[in-house]
Amino acid sequence: MTTYKKLEEYLKDHQNTWLITGVAGFIGSNLLEKLLILNQKVVGLDSFETGYQNNIDEAIQDANNITGKDTSDNFKFIKGDIRSLGDCKKACDKVDYVLHQAAIGSVPRSIEDPIGTNEANIDGFVNMLLASRDAKVKRFVYAASSSSYGDNTDLPKIEDMIGNPLSPYAVTKLVNELYASVFAKNYDFKTIGLRYFNIFGKRQDPNGAYAAVIPKWVASIINNEDVFINGDGETSRDFCYIDNTVQINLLAALTDNDEATDQVYNVALNDRTSLNQLYRMIEEKLIKRIQGLEKKEPIYRDFRSGDVRHSQASIDKAKKFLDYQPKYKISEGLDEAIGWYINSVK
Repeated sequence: MTTYKKLEEYLKDHQNTWLITGVAGFIGSNLLEKLLILNQKVVGLDSFETGYQNNIDEAIQDANNITGKDTSDNFKFIKGDIRSLGDCKKACDKVDYVLHQAAIGSVPRSIEDPIGTNEANIDGFVNMLLASRDAKVKRFVYAASSSSYGDNTDLPKIEDMIGNPLSPYAVTKLVNELYASVFAKNYDFKTIGLRYFNIFGKRQDPNGAYAAVIPKWVASIINNEDVFINGDGETSRDFCYIDNTVQINLLAALTDNDEATDQVYNVALNDRTSLNQLYRMIEEKLIKRIQGLEKKEPIYRDFRSGDVRHSQASIDKAKKFLDYQPKYKISEGLDEAIGWYINSVK
């Protein structure tokens, strides 16, 4: 039995209270669903700036369908903003574990509005660290980012080899790691950062930050609209299905390995898929499912400012310290998610 499977069995019989910031977002709502399935109590904090109520509603409904019971009594929602220390303190009260997902996660948006990104991603992050420390939470797990590698072109990406950030967003996520480390050293506060690469799956906003190209392309192909690819299509990413991401969040929160804390880990597959390969993969899966769809060539345009050319992550560190064992490759993840993407278009 894997460490993750043992953890799932343990949680079913041991109820804790978890705080998920950004609970109405893509990743946050998937974490909510999983924790409710595992009979955990969850507090959710969100301002709805980038999240949606229907993500919360769908997560609860999916948890109900899987468990065969009403899980909503185990969920408490707080409408609030991480930029408010008071909201953060209220949300952290009597919480055991924090999964901090809230952020303004768009590279283009950060270039247009660096001040707003800084306020949410740095000021808000420090507020959450302070509130969590004062509430004496057992573990603070936070969403870091592959953007921290910046202009370092080495592949695969290894956690202690970073370059210069290429966007204001990347700066904020790197600063998060520095603050988390300082809190660990000065306050003996247990933190773990997860550098997300290109996460995809159900409840993913086509206008969101993480691999939003997938739901956007699905919608365009279904509606027979043009699909645009930035650059020549040979830009590559390490696409990671959401269930792998949920797994490592729970492993990080409950690890009893003291060496695992005050660390950052890549969340990916140690794989690379070009945008051209991704487009053909999505197109092929949709043609098999939807009658009348035909192959169509994408339209290529300029590279996007702030984007790196290639991205691939070593996951050796996560395997070693957290026993992270991603279950889904990109094709398998797309098979799991494609039905939700199709329904979201309709």
